[in-house]
Amino acid sequence: MPAIVEADDQGLYVLKFRGAGQGPNALIAELVAGEIGRALGLRVPEIVLIELDPELARTEPDPEIQHLIRASAGLNLALDYLPGAAAFDPVNVDTDVELASAIVWFDAYVMNVDRTPRNTNLLMWHRQLWLIDHGAALYFQHQWDGSPDRAQDAFALIKHHVLLARAERLREVDATLVAQLAPDVIARIVQCIPDAWLADANDPIARRRAYAQFLQRRIEAPRAFVEEAIRARSLHL
Repeated sequence: MPAIVEADDQGLYVLKFRGAGQGPNALIAELVAGEIGRALGLRVPEIVLIELDPELARTEPDPEIQHLIRASAGLNLALDYLPGAAAFDPVNVDTDVELASAIVWFDAYVMNVDRTPRNTNLLMWHRQLWLIDHGAALYFQHQWDGSPDRAQDAFALIKHHVLLARAERLREVDATLVAQLAPDVIARIVQCIPDAWLADANDPIARRRAYAQFLQRRIEAPRAFVEEAIRARSLHL
């Protein structure tokens, strides 16, 4: 249950509540996957951290939303609001094959289960395709012990991706996208994870290091997630 809020910089943002759904892990996925997308040159709205004052619950008439606000007191995540954006329609929008390939590669890499025809999580804004809602990505982190052992697993659910049929250049974009995710880029992104969202980890520094190690190992050759996407596309056509 996101909300459109006005922050103290007078900008409008779509706020993702820490107290909703999968809690801080969903915000970590939103932050890490979103910033990886931006590092790859994909259009993801600017991501910011927002302090939520629980006193706002006092003016909210809905008891359920009151509880959500109080449960989310402190540091939350928000994305820049795109006014007038329209939901992506895969039937009426002919997506560029290079862009479609890059998005499919990215979603396979971050294990995003939520970019399907039923729920594309894509917006059209100023005639450009924008990627939103990555809270369901990085699902390995739920009940995770910090091990990178399964980092190179394939991602079979890519077969449901809304842009898979248009992703004709997966092998061609692979090398380019990997080159944009140098170890220092990944390290910089995971360093942005706040301590407050790692409260369940005994050592937040070690947990950030584990995220970086997992994501770095995932793009080491051979990349099973790329081969799986290519295979799934061949069966899809």
